[in-house]
Amino acid sequence: MDLIARGIARALALIFSLDAEVLRITLLSLQISGTATLVSVLLGISAGTALALNRFPGRRILVGLVNTSMGLPPVVVGLFVALMLWRSGPLGALDIIYTPAAMIAAQAILAFPIVTGITLAAIQQIPPGFRLQVLSLGATRLQMVWVLVKEARLPLMAAVMAGFGGAISEIGASIMVGGNIKGHTRVLTTAVVMETSRGNFDMAIALGIILFILAFSITLLLTFAQQRERRR
Repeated sequence: MDLIARGIARALALIFSLDAEVLRITLLSLQISGTATLVSVLLGISAGTALALNRFPGRRILVGLVNTSMGLPPVVVGLFVALMLWRSGPLGALDIIYTPAAMIAAQAILAFPIVTGITLAAIQQIPPGFRLQVLSLGATRLQMVWVLVKEARLPLMAAVMAGFGGAISEIGASIMVGGNIKGHTRVLTTAVVMETSRGNFDMAIALGIILFILAFSITLLLTFAQQRERRR
């Protein structure tokens, strides 16, 4: 209990003193995870909607792959991205291994199937008759898709929250492709692991509390927006 109390006190001290290193780590965490979430949402909603509205050979296998990928082990994703971005790898010419860009790529890959799977389920639950009704009113297929996305906006906002949660809490892939370099790729999750390995449990608890506050604050804002839409 004393250790937890010291961790909470340390967290409050770091927050209210606006510690420069912690502020830099927090902002980098938000920048990387926010960008990864944006990429995964843009690609995931598009892919999920396309899977929900189209029928083609092998579709069920692809849907099963998406559902399986929602539980992808982060270390496997980290290994795959590291091999692709390694200097001798297929994308080595990009020279982004151990950079925030590599961490964004890894987190986006992890969040993408989560957003895709939730989007797929959300669009599929809209009755097919509704689509036909929209088309019968003279809407183009693109306009029909936009109407469906608007109709499913509440679960799609849940997809955004799930994607962000998966990105901001990721640790294995971030270390593998980012390297946890101070002032460059160190984020809250990797900093917690580092402090724990050093035995600085009070600092690890403090950083963990800050990570929770950050994730909770962003998710709460998205929840308010979601529930406001629900009342309309």
